[in-house]
This record gives sequence, structure tokens and C-alpha cells, in this order.
Amino acid sequence: MLIWLTQFKGELAALSAAFLWAIASVIYTRIGQRVPPLVLNSLKGVIAIAFLAITLWLQGSGLPDINGTALGLLILSGVVGIGFGDTYYFAALNLLGPRRTLLLEALAPPLSAFLALLFLQETLKLSNWLGIFLTIVGVTWVVSERSPTETANSATGKPTHPLLGVGYGLLAALGQAGGAVLSRAALTQSTISPLWSTLVRLATGVLVMLVWLLVRRQAGLVMQTLEFERDRRKGMSWLGAIAITSFFSTYLGIWLQQTSLKFTAVGVAQALSSTSPLFILPIAIAMGEVVSRQAILGVLVAWAGVWFLFS
Repeated sequence: MLIWLTQFKGELAALSAAFLWAIASVIYTRIGQRVPPLVLNSLKGVIAIAFLAITLWLQGSGLPDINGTALGLLILSGVVGIGFGDTYYFAALNLLGPRRTLLLEALAPPLSAFLALLFLQETLKLSNWLGIFLTIVGVTWVVSERSPTETANSATGKPTHPLLGVGYGLLAALGQAGGAVLSRAALTQSTISPLWSTLVRLATGVLVMLVWLLVRRQAGLVMQTLEFERDRRKGMSWLGAIAITSFFSTYLGIWLQQTSLKFTAVGVAQALSSTSPLFILPIAIAMGEVVSRQAILGVLVAWAGVWFLFS
């Protein structure tokens, strides 16, 4: 058992990250009704950075021994993957709704595998390609199902500015794929730990988002979000929820993602990290939602793909 865990620690880390992101997405959906997406993304990033700094201090970890090229790749990965990729993801979410945005996000794993092949000469086994294909098909099948209660941003249920939303969704998928490949290059070309790489990426990404807030003149929204004079108890509960969710989804989630990129191929890591919708289904059932046969069949197909990714 221990040998199996060691052999597939990258794959297991990716699945664990997907599990944490599934739980976080349910909570962030509720928080997002109160906090603007870009502000929420910035807040959870700052909180996660604090957790990372505390962890490194407790470990007594000094500055990593990393060359300039690898450091530059990690910084660029934070800009591309977290700063722009996540921001475009939230923009697409607002214009298309979660179902359509997740469908576009399914493009990230094959894009990652293609970019890794092109720039890192990273080849995958046939079983891995089959696993990526089945996982994407299964996840797409799950998220493409229309919920009876699903509504988009308009009363008619149609997405607002669909072409712009699709463009943002494609940029988000490309940003996540590019960020993952850049991280993989840095992690394999240096001895930097996934914990330090997470801190570098996240700090860079948060810096980009804060600059974005200033450019868009939305910095005041951060202060508005943190003002609790009218309802201090309610305000503190929201901030507490963001802090706790940031600990699991951003601090642990991105740490696990970086661990997966350190120990397994980019395409495999991204495919396994994209399985969050599969973990959301049991949560939906527990919350009393009805799950169709299509969704269940999609889960089975996706888990068959996961099996191939472990082969």
C-alpha cells in the first residue's frame, strides 16, 4: 500500500485537490452572492499567503535554492495561471453561468498535455491519453446536464454576452493550462519544494489581481467588503467562512496541485484536478438535489478515465 501511495503521489495529490475544490465551490457560490468575484479571489489569495508564510516559518524553512530561470517560470506561472486565468474564469462565470463555464474549463487538460508536449517534450502513454479523453468526456457529460433550477444572468435563462463569455472561458482554460506547464517546467528544473512554488505563484497572482482592482478602480470594494459596522456578526461570519475555505481550497488545494505537477505529467495532473464536478454530486445528493442517470453515467465514464490515468 505504501509503495502504491509513493508511486502515485502526484496523481493522488491532484485528486485530493479536486476534492477540496469541489467542497469550496459550494461555499464560494454562497459567499459570491455577497462578495464580488475579483475581490473574493484577492481576499482568499491573501489569506492563503498568510497560511503559507506561517507554515514555512514553523518548518524553519529558509529561502529555496532556485536558479533565476526556474524562479522566472514560477512568477510567470502565477501571472498567467492565477492572475489572468482565474480572473477570466470568474468573468466567464458571470457571463455564462457555472455549467457553460465548466464545459469550457474541460479544455484545460488536453491543452496542458499539448503545450507540455510542444514545449517540454513531455510524452504520455496511450493509456494516459485514453484516460484524459474518458475523464473529460465524463466530466463534460456531468456538467452539461441542465438543472431544473438552473438560471443564468437573465430572467430568460440565456447567458448575457455569450460570445464574450466564451472568449473569457477560452482564455481561462488557456491560462490554467499555460500556468500548469510553466509550473511543471520550474519544478522539474529545480529542487524548489511544492510549498515554496505555491507561495511564489500565489503571491504573484494576487499582486496581479490587486493591480487589476486598482486599474478598474474597484479597490474600494475590498474595504466595503471588510466593513462590518452595520452587521458586525454577519460580517465576521463571512470573513471567517472565506478564511476557512481559503485554508482548504487555496492553501492546501494549490499546494496539492503543485505537488501533482512535481511528480506526474502535466496532462495527467490537470485531468485529475478537473474532476471536481464528480465530487460535487454526492454533496448535491446530500443537499436533497435530484441527480439524473446521465450524471451518474458521466461519473462512471470519468472514473474509468481516472483508472487509466493511474495505469
